[in-house]
Amino acid sequence: MPSVRLIGLRKAFGGIKAADGLDLEVRNGEYLCLLGPTGAGKTTALRMIAGLVSPDEGKVLFNGEDVTNTPVEERKAALLPQTYSLFPQLTVEENITFGLDIRGADDRLKEQVLISMLDLVRLSGRSTAFPRELSGGMQQRTALARALASGADMLLLDEPLRALDARLRISLRTELRSLVKSLRMTTIHVTHDQDEALVMADRVAIIREGRIIQVGTPKEVWDRPATPFVANFLGQSNFFIGEVLQSSPCTLLRTPDGTVLKGRSSDLIPGTQAVMGVKIGSTELSKERPGYLQAKVERILFEGRNLHMDMMTGGGQRLSAKLPSWKKGRITVGDTVGIYWEEEKGTVFSMPANGLESELKVE
Repeated sequence: MPSVRLIGLRKAFGGIKAADGLDLEVRNGEYLCLLGPTGAGKTTALRMIAGLVSPDEGKVLFNGEDVTNTPVEERKAALLPQTYSLFPQLTVEENITFGLDIRGADDRLKEQVLISMLDLVRLSGRSTAFPRELSGGMQQRTALARALASGADMLLLDEPLRALDARLRISLRTELRSLVKSLRMTTIHVTHDQDEALVMADRVAIIREGRIIQVGTPKEVWDRPATPFVANFLGQSNFFIGEVLQSSPCTLLRTPDGTVLKGRSSDLIPGTQAVMGVKIGSTELSKERPGYLQAKVERILFEGRNLHMDMMTGGGQRLSAKLPSWKKGRITVGDTVGIYWEEEKGTVFSMPANGLESELKVE
């Protein structure tokens, strides 16, 4: 099981920087999710690790050894692309053993590996089927079995669940993680789906514009986002701009209209401009309690287990909240509500150099 380290990777396609000083360390046997918006450089990073794309600058290390210029076939890294890339003219069995055939494995070894892989991905009854005869989930499992049968030490997954329906995607999250964990493979899983990353990863690396901006456990990146972008990308947040009045034991932020908001302690200097972010699931509403702010409910969307509420403050700021569905009817469209949160739920950031609107932009 190799560890992986990326040092200062840069890669440009024309005028587009797909990797811009990319640094990342993946531990031995770790399941790491590389999470970011479309165009952030996720797939390019994965292809540089696999050896399919050469960086313009920087290094790729496996177990401390420089493999930047090592051929693809010598890296023992299996890439599972978004499309699965199954051979349509080959059966499930033939797809799985394709890598073994290329390596000249004997029939006995192929049979042993095939039986093991078919049992592992629960496709023993479909070994003679062609890809067109399989469901999306079965195709995904066939592609995974082929990757595992290749003898790779590392699994590189590029949006492996994106083409599946919602129910199957959710069930395969646990299935896929359990499978690769049982094989003790180092796994790097690229996705733009925050729920997928939070559920599956040992650690999450958040990438934006070709750079890693935060790495941590799912709980760490959710509870302690490093930037307003992370706070908003990992669960929608409400943001407030203001002046820091104090930073300890809690942060007090005074908005331009004089409202004072409370957040968790920070190291910001009083008098500086800052941004407070509060996840919409942590925003509480009450018709009886004044709260920090008051707003009028403009829209309520039913989302199954939750209600999504859109509101407008008297000062013209749009805010959102997410409440459990069992509270349906307690607050209705047109109600004026007080908005508040526990101070530990308010994360305070330095004012982004490029402004809050640009910081939150997802391209």
